[in-house]
Parts: sequence; structure tokens; C-alpha cells
Amino acid sequence: MNNDKEQTIYDFDFSLLCEYFSSIERQGPGSEEMTKLALSFIDGLTEDSKIADLGCGTGGQTATLAQNIKGRITALDLFPTFIDKLRNRFANLKLSDRVNGIVGSMDELPFSESEFDVIWCEGAIYNIGFKHGLEYWRKFIKTGGYVAVTEASWFTENRPEEIDKFWNEAYSEIDTIPNKVKQMQAAGYIPVATFILPEECWTDNFYTPQKGAQEIFLRNYPGNPTAENLIKYQRHEAELYSKYKQYYGYVFYIGKKISI
Repeated sequence: MNNDKEQTIYDFDFSLLCEYFSSIERQGPGSEEMTKLALSFIDGLTEDSKIADLGCGTGGQTATLAQNIKGRITALDLFPTFIDKLRNRFANLKLSDRVNGIVGSMDELPFSESEFDVIWCEGAIYNIGFKHGLEYWRKFIKTGGYVAVTEASWFTENRPEEIDKFWNEAYSEIDTIPNKVKQMQAAGYIPVATFILPEECWTDNFYTPQKGAQEIFLRNYPGNPTAENLIKYQRHEAELYSKYKQYYGYVFYIGKKISI
């Protein structure tokens, strides 16, 4: 790595990223329990409701949504490999009639205005930025509908330089929880609920499952510096979380669209 500026996840080959992250159950921190908790703050869903799961990955949280609510889900991700795995998952669950996986960009949604009762996004809004995502997605949500996203956030006003530098280079929009809530309000939503994802969402469900996947990945790409640097980056990120987890994490932000 460059000593002046650390690599970020964006610096790696997308085909390698896709292959690596498709080999694990979840492509970001989270859990079935936290998805269900977020759902508990959303009222009025029926079998006619429409939900969009943006940046769905291979469908870890999509499965929890489909198994705990009525209505139809459109799951969108940029990577065809993720969508193929998602479709296979829901075929096996016999839920393909209610979950439609499509390839697309969360920054160029192929939907109609006011089409959805809920837009859901776990661990992916950072790809286009929290503020822009909330503002852009709003027009696709019905008035009175909801947005529910997880976002990297600071838990404290001050933190050690090492972790501050790492995250500001990886995702410059990281901010404190009160500032994120203000951004949600400014984008035209009533903040309904905000809660921090517990540590096991990172350790047990995201970093620990990667350990075996990393060994397999490195065996598949012996001597490949790009693959080796990707794994080095993921291990470094996990080490930083273990060291500084009291200062940051993922936060669920749930908002209700109002007329403005």
C-alpha cells in the first residue's frame, strides 16, 4: 500500500471484488435480527405493497424481508453474479413469485415515481452517498412510505487519528448519528427510528466468515498482487474494527416520506 494514502475498496478490480464477496453469505455487516427490528418500525404493509431492496448483494437481508412481510420485492444490484445467486436462493426458498432480482444501478433506477411503499438498503448506500441516495430515492417512494438504510457512522465526536484517517479516505461522508438524522430530515423524511447494529453483525456475520473464504481466494490466485492486496485490505479493515469499534459502526436509519 502507498504510505501516503491507503487504498480504498474502490481501488480494486470489480470482477475480483464480485467473486470474493459472492463467496460469503453477507456482503456487509448485518443480521436477521436487525433486519426484523428495522421492519418492526414500518407500518401498513400488505400483500399489495411493493418493496425495493437496493444493493441487495446475494440476498441475505432480502430473504429476511421476504419471510417476514407480505408484498412483492424487487431486489437490485449492479453485479449479475450477485443477482444470479439471489435468484437461485429464492427459487430454493420457493419465493420467486414474490422476489424479482434485477441487474441495475441504484443511481439510475428503472422505476416509476411513487412506485414503492419501502426502499430498503443495507450496507450499500455509501456507493452513491447517504445524502444523495436519500434525496434521489425519495421520488420513487409513495408519500407516507418508508426508507430504511444502514450507514457507517461515528459514535463519538472525537476519535483516534488512525481510524479517522482510514474512514475519511474510504468514505468521506461518514458522520455522527445526529448529523445523519439531520440529513434525513432535510431530504424530506420524518426520522422514525435510529439504532446501532451490535458488534456481532460485524464480527460473527461479516469478518469471521471471510477467514475461510480468504484462504480459498488466495489459493485460486497464487502470486496475484491484486488478489493479495484485496485480502490484505479486508484483514486490515477487520483489525481496525477490533481495535476501534467503540468509535464507529453501522447504524440503521428509518425515515417516513412526507409532503414538502
